[in-house]
Amino acid sequence: MKPTISTETQQEALVAAKATQKLGQTKEQTKLIAQGIEKGIAEYKKLLKAKARERDKVRKQQLKAKSRTVNDINDLDDADEAFDSQSQFTRATWVAIALLLLSWAGFAAYFFMT
Repeated sequence: MKPTISTETQQEALVAAKATQKLGQTKEQTKLIAQGIEKGIAEYKKLLKAKARERDKVRKQQLKAKSRTVNDINDLDDADEAFDSQSQFTRATWVAIALLLLSWAGFAAYFFMT
């Protein structure tokens, strides 16, 4: 598939070819030079697009890495919060067990005293 070259690029190439035209050079030769310049311009634009795509890939990778780092930090914070809430639950459980044992001891003391 042959890439289409814009008319603007063709005109730029023709202007450049005419600017470098030598004495005795035919119109056909000038057209051939203009076509060569067009190909050069098209290749240059293709190279610029490839560089822009590469820069965009690198930028996206950096954003992903930064996002991943932030997510890892958030996960660590969440894990700390879960650990804190788990330890609070354990304390509450021990308090409930202690109260239950205390009430049984009180019931046993009442039962044996009567």
